[in-house]
Amino acid sequence: MQLPVSQLQRNKYFLLSLGCSKNSVDSESIAQILHQRGMSGTGDPESAEVLIVNTCGFINSAKEESITALRELVEIKRADQMLIAAGCLSQRYGEILAQEVPGLDGVIGTRRWMDIFDLISRLRERKHPQPLYHLPTDAKMVGLDEKGVLRASVQGAYAYLKIADGCRRPCAFCAIPRIKGTAVSRPLESIVGEAVRLQDTGVKEVMLIAQDSTDYGYDLGMKDGLAQLLDAIVEAAPEIPWLRIMYAYPGYVTPRLMETMARHKQVLPYLDMPLQHGHRETLKRMRRPAKVEWVYETIGKLRELMPDLAVRTTFIVGYPGETEEEFEALLTMLRDLEFDRVGAFQYSYELGTPSAALPNHVDDAIKLDRYERLMELQQGISLKKNQALVGKTLDILVEGHGLGEDEDGLNTGAVISLGRSYRDAPEIDGYVLVEGELPAGEIVPARVTGATTYDLLATVDLKSPSIVEAGRIYGEGMIDLKSL
Repeated sequence: MQLPVSQLQRNKYFLLSLGCSKNSVDSESIAQILHQRGMSGTGDPESAEVLIVNTCGFINSAKEESITALRELVEIKRADQMLIAAGCLSQRYGEILAQEVPGLDGVIGTRRWMDIFDLISRLRERKHPQPLYHLPTDAKMVGLDEKGVLRASVQGAYAYLKIADGCRRPCAFCAIPRIKGTAVSRPLESIVGEAVRLQDTGVKEVMLIAQDSTDYGYDLGMKDGLAQLLDAIVEAAPEIPWLRIMYAYPGYVTPRLMETMARHKQVLPYLDMPLQHGHRETLKRMRRPAKVEWVYETIGKLRELMPDLAVRTTFIVGYPGETEEEFEALLTMLRDLEFDRVGAFQYSYELGTPSAALPNHVDDAIKLDRYERLMELQQGISLKKNQALVGKTLDILVEGHGLGEDEDGLNTGAVISLGRSYRDAPEIDGYVLVEGELPAGEIVPARVTGATTYDLLATVDLKSPSIVEAGRIYGEGMIDLKSL
């Protein structure tokens, strides 16, 4: 006899994760908690008892994407299924979200996502159709010593490892402190233990992430906490080849942190430090560190210690009150410092943030014009930086392979491997395209033969000593080195 659908699907969940890498880590942790409680994941929402969307609510476009995803699931949801909204949008808008998405069953925020199974249990037992909310204001951190949950998101050969959550910075344009709460650092021992676990699974690259990685340990009474953490990870997990620092805060890249980065070969000479602007008055309105001279001095010191350093940053154009003079100062900073990677955003009005109340909002057409001018300038800088690498050999982490295309997008029939160098963080930076089929998950030396604005072209460096050492790997039908 065939069981009712509700019994077949009970204890199965469908989880859609939206937003940034930090959200991905939370989604992975939610999945681990559900697995511990006997539930199993499925990629088919129709076969799941529980539908979960880990939402993003950082900017309006992310909010709309999250609401659309929830509404689409409401349309296909049956009476014997439950739909839960988790994440930033849930924490930020709470009960308002259920009004935006009629048919939503449960809402759980960013500060207590670890209670997800408790909410599911309550939904299973509820006697009325009204949504249930789980939005405590106190934040709780989960580490290796609590429930055995790994606070990492593994993506093939690389992983994001969350070291803290929340933020205590006063940035006027940002809603993160309202969503996540103040900064809460995870115990150093828990993070190091998880790095060892990632090492044991063969992960080649670990990215340390937080809303502000350079604030790590402040709430624990640590000085230079991020530097201490790097020292501890390097000692405990020496077989992880690459450690990458993401989301550094201007003014808190200390001399000790610089020295620690330069001293450890495992720590990549790469720094992601969102600066947001290059003019003192704009930065003041943003409630950001406004000492522009510090930026010049610090990047100069970093480049002295690490000549191959790659610096990634982000900027906001069209911030309320931004004059043409202030914008030109931003362009001057780009010309002077020649960042390797730059992300730019047009200012987005966010209800409830201090910047929303500022006067002199910039017209959309002006914002777009400034964005295009900034990106045009940076594209020239990025191309020059990439062209300077032609002829050099870079280690690349191979992520996969496919067939090459010509300028018209037509298949050339040539096999191309896709990889990243130390200069490239996943999803936000460029790639290295290497001739031939290389083994995914391996770090391979490649000689750069060409450059575009964002990507590099390369071939396997046959003269590299590590090729001889790893010859048996490439000799097992993966690639014929002699053909190169």
